[in-house]
Amino acid sequence: MKLIKNIQEFVFEEDRPFKSCHASTLIVLEDGSVLVSYFAGTRESADDVAIWISKRQNGKWGSPIKVADIEGIPHWNPVLFQKQDGEIILYYKVGKTIPKWYTLFICSKDGGQTWSEPKELVEGDIGGRGPVKNKSIVLSDGTWAAPASIEDKYWDAFVDLSYDEGKTWHMSNIVSFDHDDTYQGKGIIQPTLWESEPGHVHMLLRSTAGRIFRSDSTDGGKTWCAAYPTYLPNNNSGIDLDKADDGTLVLAYNPIGMYKGPRSPLILGISEDNGENWTQGMILEKFWGEFSYPAVVIVGKTVYVTYTWQRERIVFCELSLTP
Repeated sequence: MKLIKNIQEFVFEEDRPFKSCHASTLIVLEDGSVLVSYFAGTRESADDVAIWISKRQNGKWGSPIKVADIEGIPHWNPVLFQKQDGEIILYYKVGKTIPKWYTLFICSKDGGQTWSEPKELVEGDIGGRGPVKNKSIVLSDGTWAAPASIEDKYWDAFVDLSYDEGKTWHMSNIVSFDHDDTYQGKGIIQPTLWESEPGHVHMLLRSTAGRIFRSDSTDGGKTWCAAYPTYLPNNNSGIDLDKADDGTLVLAYNPIGMYKGPRSPLILGISEDNGENWTQGMILEKFWGEFSYPAVVIVGKTVYVTYTWQRERIVFCELSLTP
């Protein structure tokens, strides 16, 4: 398989109503419009950082709109999810520091035009439940699987599972990782998920060990094997993938095998054997700078990607996946 780029454009231009933005997420609506969310403000972790959205309709982007903001508290890592009935859920984190953040969500029944009041995902949670950066997926049995992680003294990953369409959530086991190995650093976070066959779920993970790690589950995400390194490099920055209908995986990442290495270039990799082997599908950004935190969604044979551009803007790409 190969990728052909159709569109690469900014979601908004210089007249944006904030200085900095990061951590985009996207969904494609039934009418073909694209909804993107991100956090934005003075800088990451500043008290004025809120959750914003932009919508692309008829080939044009609307102005950024602020949809979630608690004055004086930083907001982080929005994640969009669309239910089968069309309702949109927007999850996000709130807190002065990452170890103390918690998860809120808001809902829209009109394509992102209006939103409900925020609610806690898990009452009393501190540390972050539900999707932490990348999108949730719906498993073949209808289970919602949210890729989650904890950032404290150590970094650890797990999956939050909901069997009642988001009403209640149940944690998987923590994915085992050797924190005693000094070389491997703090750990693994921000999983990205796919299901290869009923009950067989897999994750790739951001790590502090210079490689993308992987873990696998054979019981629908309830339990996971110990994380193991792939040959894919990782610079301790976010990754994301999605699976096409024919099983092809498209992964966005920075191919730098260095802890806190440069967040450029940004490329798309393609796997046709369930993530065992990868070929380079497309270079999205190749020059010096920060091009990071991608989000990937595949609809049919169309691949949609958003990512951070220099912490100043969000880029949107549309590509065709072809033989």
